[in-house]
Formats: sequence, C-alpha cells, structure tokens
Amino acid sequence: MNSPSRVISFVNAGHFIDHYSMLIFAAAVIIMGPALGMAYSELLPYATPGFVAFGAGSLLTGWLGDRWSRRHMMLIFFVGIGLSMISVGFVQTPAQLGAALLAIGIFASIYHPVGTAMIVSYADKLGREMGLNGVWGNLGVASSALVTGVIGQYLGWRFAFIVPGVVTVLIGVAFAMTVVHEDRKGSKQAAAQARVAKQDMWRVILSLLIVVIAISTTFNAVTVALPKLFAERLADLTKSPALLGIIAAGVYVFGAMTQYTIGRLLDRYALKTVALPLSFMLAPFLYLAASLSNLPLIVVSIGIVMGAFGQVTVNDAMVGKYTTEEWRSRAYAVRYFVGFTAAGASVGLVAWLYEQGGFVTMLHAFAALCLLAIAAALILPREIRTPQAA
Repeated sequence: MNSPSRVISFVNAGHFIDHYSMLIFAAAVIIMGPALGMAYSELLPYATPGFVAFGAGSLLTGWLGDRWSRRHMMLIFFVGIGLSMISVGFVQTPAQLGAALLAIGIFASIYHPVGTAMIVSYADKLGREMGLNGVWGNLGVASSALVTGVIGQYLGWRFAFIVPGVVTVLIGVAFAMTVVHEDRKGSKQAAAQARVAKQDMWRVILSLLIVVIAISTTFNAVTVALPKLFAERLADLTKSPALLGIIAAGVYVFGAMTQYTIGRLLDRYALKTVALPLSFMLAPFLYLAASLSNLPLIVVSIGIVMGAFGQVTVNDAMVGKYTTEEWRSRAYAVRYFVGFTAAGASVGLVAWLYEQGGFVTMLHAFAALCLLAIAAALILPREIRTPQAA
C-alpha cells in the first residue's frame, strides 16, 4: 500500500511540472529567435504540434492509465517530460526543435487523465485535494515565465529547458523508489462518492460537456487576453510592463485561492449546491469588464478569474464524484480532450473578435458564452450521497 499523502504530493508536483513545461517555450522564444537567427513569428508555430498532442494524447494515456497502470504512466510522465525538456536544450535545427516540443506535449498529455484520477483514488477529502492540486498547476503557470526569464538571462535559453528537465527526472527517480504499483482489480477504493438515478445520468453527461466547452474556451481566452487588456486599459495607473505583470499575477492569486475554497465547499455540500451560484459569476463580470478601466477593471477581473478557476474545480470534481475507479482515467481523458480542444480554438477566436470590435466585442461574446454555464448547472440532477461520502 502506498502512503496517500506521498502519492498526492508527487501528483501535485506533476501538475506544477505539466503546466510549467508547456509554457517554457512561450517565454524563451523571445531570446531564442536571435540565437537561432529566426523571427518570433517564424519560431512560434513550432510549438503548435506539442499543444495539439497535449490535448489529443489524453485519450490514449487515460485508457492506458485504466487498463495498465497509473503508477507506471506517471513514472513515464516524469522521466519522459524531463528528458524532452533536456533535449530542447541541445537542438540545432528548427526541425529538431519541433520534434522536441512535440515530445514535451506527448508526455504532458499523460498528466491530467492519469494524475487527476490518482488524486481521486487517494484523496480523503476529494474537494480539498482537487482545490490544492489546482493551486499547484496555477503555480506552474505563474512561475514558468519568471523562472525561464531569470535562467535565460544569466545562463542562456538552453539551460532554461535543461535545468527544469534535470530536476523533473530526479523527481521521477524519487517517485519510482517510493511509490509502488497497485493492482486495483476487485478493490473498492475510491468508488463513486455520489450517485444519481440511472435515468438522470444523461443530464450529468450533458451538463459536463456544456460547461467544459464554455469554461475551457473562456478560461483560455481570458488567460491569453488579460495582459493585453491590462496594457490598454490600465494606462492611467501604470505603463510599466513589470508592474502590469505583477498586477496580472496578483489577480491570478485570487483564482488559486478560489480553487481551494470551492474544493472545501464541495466536501461539505452537494455539487449542484456549489455549482449553481458559482455559474452566475462569469457572465455579468465579463460584460462589465468590457466598459471598465483602471482600478474598477482590476476588481472585476478578479471576479472573472475567481469564477473561471472555481468552475474548473467543479468540473474536475464532477468526474471524480460520479465515476467509478475502473473508468475514472478514461472519463478524465474525455473531459480534458474536449476541454483542451475548445481551449485551443479560443486563441483564434480571441484574435478574430478583437479584430471585429476590440475588447468590447470580445468580452461581450464570452459573457454570452458563459450563460451556458448557468444552463449546465440547472441541468444537473440532485445527487444521492453514498454512505461512504456521508
């Protein structure tokens, strides 16, 4: 038997690494261009195959997690993504760069369907652990640009990939030595913690699909657009790029705190009880943000980020609550495949909407999209708590 706290600690570290590794290139590409003799616009497309693999690969990796071994898949994740990051540090041609970034995306696709399922299997308090796991992922997002910039400035862009790659491989070695494979056949561990009437299960599936598409698209769009929105609308407060970055990071801190808070609430109340009031946050805040600037915009942006991050925690908990151990990785695989595909489409959508009418048109459009989150929460049936959950 594995120690639940040890397993969850490794899985949380994996969430940090997963998002950190996927965003190193986005920060390093600024200094890679001159070194490789290529323009920013020429280098950036080499990351596209990796991002496609990040979402599409989850279908296969989730299936392997259920049918083979989640522990073995997580070991492959740590070692594979670590070696892939190191390999980027040794590339000499654009083709080699594209192949190395694709490898990062392939190994990164393991984490969400497999790691999230492990969290559910070992969590004593599902909501709390889901919230904490989300915080670790957000720390990976927030720290990637900062750490990559520091390492790149003092050691060069190649070490910005090599250093975290070496650390990740070492974490994988520690994982291999301290976490063992468990045969889950016939085990009652981590059964579904809540259930609904069989005839209402279609409502759960429909609600999940609707909210994942709406929230994943909006979440990624906000992440992409927020720095540019602040640069345009906070001009009366500051024109310093560094201070704008600090303000954006501070806004995201509220999102991370919300994930933990929502997670704790999900341990105490039925999912619909938490999801319904939360679903009313995004649409009005996005609509208001379209016409605000300076301090009022910062306040409303905090509301947007809190609503989006809270919804992500609800989505993950929904799969964890209503699926059994046997199918859990595959259920998460579908959830993340749909979510990452929708998120990928949001970048082009942001660019097109901004071209049509600036941030006013863009924010109004996403406010309308988030009305679907309300519909999804209303569709959810009332759950029947199991004796274990009670």
